[in-house]
Amino acid sequence: MLYEIINKIEEVPNVYRIEIYEPDIAKKAKPGQFIILMSDEVSERIPISIADTSDETITVFVQEQGISSAKIANMQAGEVFYSVVGPLGLPAVIDNFGTVLLGGGCYGIGGIYPLAKALKKAGNKIITILEARSSYLLYFEEELKTISDELFVATSDGTKGFTGQVHDVVDILVNERNYKFDHAKFIGCTFMMMNCSNATLPYKIPTMVALNAIMLDGTGMCGCCRVSVGGETKFACVDGPEFDGHVVDWDLMMKRKGSYLQEEMMAYQKDPHVCKALEQLYLEGECDD
Repeated sequence: MLYEIINKIEEVPNVYRIEIYEPDIAKKAKPGQFIILMSDEVSERIPISIADTSDETITVFVQEQGISSAKIANMQAGEVFYSVVGPLGLPAVIDNFGTVLLGGGCYGIGGIYPLAKALKKAGNKIITILEARSSYLLYFEEELKTISDELFVATSDGTKGFTGQVHDVVDILVNERNYKFDHAKFIGCTFMMMNCSNATLPYKIPTMVALNAIMLDGTGMCGCCRVSVGGETKFACVDGPEFDGHVVDWDLMMKRKGSYLQEEMMAYQKDPHVCKALEQLYLEGECDD
C-alpha cells in the first residue's frame, strides 16, 4: 500500500529509522533532497531528509521533538501515512572535490549517509565526523564506516571519541593533525551547522549546510522557509536546502526557527503525549506521577 511503513527501528532513544513504500519517490530521489510527511489528515507537514532509497522504498530518520514528530514515532509497521510528498528541493552538489569532510549530528547523521555514498562514488576521499551528547545516542556508525575513509566521533560528555562536538574535531584535525579538506558538508541542528561553518571559515574550506527552516508547502509558494544567504532572500524548499554556510544569516535563521516555540510548548498541554523519560522513571518507581 502506498505510504505504508515497511519497517521501523528505534535506532537510539527518540530517533527512528522508518522505511516507507513509495516507489515513485524512490526512483526519482537524489542525495540532498527531502520529503514532506503527514501522519494523519490534521497533522503538521514535516520536512525530512531522504536518507536512503531502494527500488520501491524510501528511508528517513525522524527525531521525536514535538507533538507531530511524536505522532510519527508512535506509528508502527503496517500503518500508512496520510501524505508523503517528494522528492523536494534541489539535490546536493556532488562532484570530485578531492577530500570531503562530512559532519552529522542528531537526525543529521542519517542525512549525511546518501551524501557520503554519492561523494564516494564520485571519487572523493571521505572524512566523517559524528556528534552526540553521549555515546548511547550515536547511531549508523558501522554503515558510515563502510563508506568513509576515516570516521571520527565526538560526544559532549566524553563517553566516546573526542570530547566536544563536530566543530571541535574540525579544529583538531586541521590544526593538530594537518588535515587538508577541499569541501565540507554538514547536517544537523541549526546551532551545530552554524558552529561548523564558523569552524571551517578561517581555513577557507568551501562549506555547504542543509538548512532546516520552518516549512509549510515545500514548493516555494508560502514563503515560510525564507532565509537570508549572502544578503539575498532565498527559499529553503526550492533554492535549497543546501546553501553556503559561510554566508547564511544565522542570527535571522535561529530567530525565525523560534517563532512558534511558545505554541509548540502549549501543544503538549493539549495533546496526549507521554514523556518517555518520565514513563521509564515511573516504571522503575522513581516518580509517583
